[in-house]
Amino acid sequence: MRELRQAAARRGQPLPSDASVKRRIASWENGHSLPDDFYGPLLCDVYGTSAAELGLSYGGSQDSALLDASYPASPDAAIRGVGQLWRADLNGYEPLLHAEPSEPAWNEASLRWLVAPEPAIPQQRQDGLRVGLGDVAAIKTTADMFAQLDDQFGGEHARRAVIQYLSNEVDPLLQGRYTEQVGRTLFSTVAEATLLAGWMSYDACHHGLAQRYFLQALRLAQDANDRRFAGSVLSAMSHQATFLGHYTEAATLARAALMGISPVATPTLRAQFHAMEARALARTGDIRACEAALSAATRALESRNHSDEPEWISYFDEAELAAEAAHCFRDVNSARQAVAHAENAMSGSHIRSDFFATMVLADAHLRAGDVEEACRVALDALDLGEQLKSARCVSYLTEFRQNLAGVGDSSTSREFVEQAQEHRLWIASGAQFGT
Repeated sequence: MRELRQAAARRGQPLPSDASVKRRIASWENGHSLPDDFYGPLLCDVYGTSAAELGLSYGGSQDSALLDASYPASPDAAIRGVGQLWRADLNGYEPLLHAEPSEPAWNEASLRWLVAPEPAIPQQRQDGLRVGLGDVAAIKTTADMFAQLDDQFGGEHARRAVIQYLSNEVDPLLQGRYTEQVGRTLFSTVAEATLLAGWMSYDACHHGLAQRYFLQALRLAQDANDRRFAGSVLSAMSHQATFLGHYTEAATLARAALMGISPVATPTLRAQFHAMEARALARTGDIRACEAALSAATRALESRNHSDEPEWISYFDEAELAAEAAHCFRDVNSARQAVAHAENAMSGSHIRSDFFATMVLADAHLRAGDVEEACRVALDALDLGEQLKSARCVSYLTEFRQNLAGVGDSSTSREFVEQAQEHRLWIASGAQFGT
């Protein structure tokens, strides 16, 4: 209250009575209203931030910069940009949450990273928190915990908690004082956490926001001199681009990842990047190139040595590759091969991945003309996904419903709908399906 009055006085704008201002503040805090054009600028002055970062839908050049999807030009720009993203996301800034991804940003990011000069760290600061390796270890442990929650319950379950942690606890560390060695380790670890924020936002279908997190993660990995992880970020971008229908860009991103980490690539990383390329090629209908990329992925994975692989890629195993292959063969309408790979894709330890693989299996059976088996498998997927909060999972189910409707009405499909209609994901897919 006192700070708000001081900000108003500096602007020469008198405030009403304390009781009136308190009622307004209570209304904002309870979500009943948002600060208007009078109070919004005052709050920006009080908190020293932009309207966008406070979740308000007006503002000037800072807000335009926040919505920009260009690759950060420097380490300091990455620190500033990711902090602004975290704050605006946390405050529910609608233009950011509903932003569309930028197609040119994918191409720019891969090129800028490939030709980047030697990695840099921010200019040394004289103020701020002193950061040590213990602080970095705490970020890593916390991010790993959130990654487990994401895997088990979907990106929408703990996404806000992740952003709150990053904004409140990690942002001050990025802006603190650290040696070059600590700075590189800090950047690499924060890149991992920011990539997780991107994956969770992608899973929640906040696609423009997810892309912006991926861009920040790529820049942080670049300045950490962590080329392996930077390649993994490009792989995530490729995954999202394929999901959104930008297949040429998706293939380019996967190839850039392969090329960019060639001197330090591990077999598992090569396998994943080849698989991402195959996913994109399948969508273009280039069956021969898709199969060649899958074969390269298989050969790479067969040659891996677990002790030489980064810990964060350990999840990508034979089951994950089988799931990627199942997607590919489904998309090129090779139903029998899609079924065979999908049946080998159940890990039993990654719930959301198993849901996706099960839905691909159901869709493959449907394309093969086995409606009864397709419906039985889809019910298994619904049981598996009962605890998942994931817009991406809903989109898989919506696609299956559309394909099932295209087959025509039958007693089997009616019985399936009757059994499915109480499941959470089925109810969520109804809005997309128009029921």
